[in-house]
Amino acid sequence: MPDVKYLSLNGKVVPTADARIHILSPAVKYGTNVFEGIRGYWNNEEKQLYIFRLTEHLLRLQFSMKVMRFGESYTVEHLRDCIMELIKANDLREDTYIRLFAYVDDLDGEMTASGTIGMAIAATPKGRRAKAHDGVNVAVSSWQRISDNSMPPRIKCVANYNNGRLAWMQAKQDGYDNVILLTQRGTVAEGPGACLFIVRDGVPTTSTVASDILESITRATVMQIFREYSDLETVQRDIGRTELYAAQEAFYCGTGHEILPIVSIDRHSLGDGKVGALTEMLRQKYQQLVRGEIADHAEWRTPVYGSS
Repeated sequence: MPDVKYLSLNGKVVPTADARIHILSPAVKYGTNVFEGIRGYWNNEEKQLYIFRLTEHLLRLQFSMKVMRFGESYTVEHLRDCIMELIKANDLREDTYIRLFAYVDDLDGEMTASGTIGMAIAATPKGRRAKAHDGVNVAVSSWQRISDNSMPPRIKCVANYNNGRLAWMQAKQDGYDNVILLTQRGTVAEGPGACLFIVRDGVPTTSTVASDILESITRATVMQIFREYSDLETVQRDIGRTELYAAQEAFYCGTGHEILPIVSIDRHSLGDGKVGALTEMLRQKYQQLVRGEIADHAEWRTPVYGSS
């Protein structure tokens, strides 16, 4: 159970133990729920919690609900107000992970049920990943990435994540930290819950949005950081499996993963087997931006305390 007193359920702050849905709801029976993960970053000098790219995340949640043909949606303004109220109720003044679930809540509804739509929000403390500093060793999975014509990974539907779960659990059984999935065409897609970049000859490269990946907000942020702070344009194209082994650097990126360096793939070391220079630059600049340690891109940060 989350280590906070309150969650938000259908627009109301409630005790954590009371935030429940029925076992016979379509959300449980058929996985008819979508979600967003959003991070808040504590700036100790300013005594402020900044939510990173909040509006973009909420717009993507609306898109996920649209694709899943939910019968109703929520406005960005309503969701923003619910998040602010919940964080303040829990008095969170540290790095925080915010998770929103929109789900079909018809009691014993059929597979095609599209309403009533429920909304649950959790905001809990969350720090950096354990291996964020030294990087991770990953494998290319034998499990294929789901395609846009089967269960579209472009949206954050909870059921989609079983694909990445199977691949990641197999990789862990085989002694790896994480995993990379390939498309049905055999090109690189992404990791479970994170997009993937490689660096070859100083050029950052990532798979296209037509490669069965999430249209990641962090991915877009990474490309803008490379452009603005290193004068590097990211190449978006198909990436072959063995091309991964030729990379000098690689990293995952995502709200949960942030910037997570990869130091080996299928036991092939990348570069000197340590975190690369471009990846390290990116990681540092990303942390400065999300925490408001530099003034750039203030529009990406929504302050919680002292905000209207």
